[in-house]
Amino acid sequence: MTMDRVRAAVVVALLAVAVVAYWALRPGDTPKPGAGAPHATAQNATSRDQDGVDLSDSQLASVKVEPVGEREFPAEKDAVGSIDFNEDMTVQVFTPYQGRIIALFAEIGNDVSKGQTLFTIDSPDLLQAESTLIAAAGVLELNSKNLARLRDLFTTRAVSQHDVEQAASDEQTAEGNLQAARDSVRLFGKTDADIDDIIAKRSADPTLVVPSPITGRITARNAAPGLFVQPGNTPAPYTVADIKTMWMLANVTEADSPVLRVGQQVQVKVSAFPGRVFDGKITTIGATVDSNTRRVLVRSEVSDPQHELRSGMFANFIISVGAPVRSPAIPLTGVVREGDGTQTAWVTADRRRFTRRTIKIGEPRDGYRQILDGVQVGELVATDGAIFLSNMLATAGAQ
Repeated sequence: MTMDRVRAAVVVALLAVAVVAYWALRPGDTPKPGAGAPHATAQNATSRDQDGVDLSDSQLASVKVEPVGEREFPAEKDAVGSIDFNEDMTVQVFTPYQGRIIALFAEIGNDVSKGQTLFTIDSPDLLQAESTLIAAAGVLELNSKNLARLRDLFTTRAVSQHDVEQAASDEQTAEGNLQAARDSVRLFGKTDADIDDIIAKRSADPTLVVPSPITGRITARNAAPGLFVQPGNTPAPYTVADIKTMWMLANVTEADSPVLRVGQQVQVKVSAFPGRVFDGKITTIGATVDSNTRRVLVRSEVSDPQHELRSGMFANFIISVGAPVRSPAIPLTGVVREGDGTQTAWVTADRRRFTRRTIKIGEPRDGYRQILDGVQVGELVATDGAIFLSNMLATAGAQ
């Protein structure tokens, strides 16, 4: 009786071992209660190695597979910076002579034309020049009358030839003095008509008009009525900038600087004008690298014929550094950034088993990512659902 019980126990043990071995070696998933619905876990897929997963029929619906294509990618570098006035076309407007400001005729932001009055000053130098002009005109008039009178007397031999010649010399001297006085007043911006009017009225006007030397926009004003100003004393009463062109100031990384050249074309985009592109070209590349940021200052001149750009606008710049290149390309949804910072794609040969592969990426373009290394044109990769596959592999590794 005891031997029968022993034999029965051995048989039961052998059957248990057989059942365990059957389920351990059986391909596919181990059935579990409630596992009928597909989930992005290792319970629905068998992970045969560290970087591969097999999908069930229900899970395949969550993944879209496409062959790696080839697309043209422009050779470009991106940079971020800001818009500024073109300082090569910016003029500080000083008074040519000292005096006190009488009136101002422009505000910051006003567009002005060349020759338009910006401000006027009460100039003692102009007053002195006009007074000299009036005096010179009076002396010439007196000498001219004296010469005419002596010539009449000479016909009757009432005066000598010497007297007539001396009067003629005096008239010529007066004419020279008057011309010099006219030139002096002309330096203050007075026209010949203005000068003739001063002589005719015998009235000096000390008001000196200071016009804009260029057509542009007022970018700064440091003046007020009654302020005493002198030539060259900073700050200038007005600053005017020609805004047909603006500057783009960008700081590019040290690694990108070797491919930049003066004259390269740039495309500028600002948030104020979505979808708009402003064209320009590089005019200056900094000679030094900032020791803190490890970046190089790049300045470009941007065309702005409609005067739409404003100084200080935040902008994105695309710099063309060469001819476009054709490269393998994957939709952006097919590239996964892993936790360690690497970029991966999921490759398949039979559309059921997917293998994770590390790739080297380039620039994005029109919804596609340039692939520099890792996959070849024609290989099948997961586009939609790539993150789903990465999550499945992570879950399988955690169990």
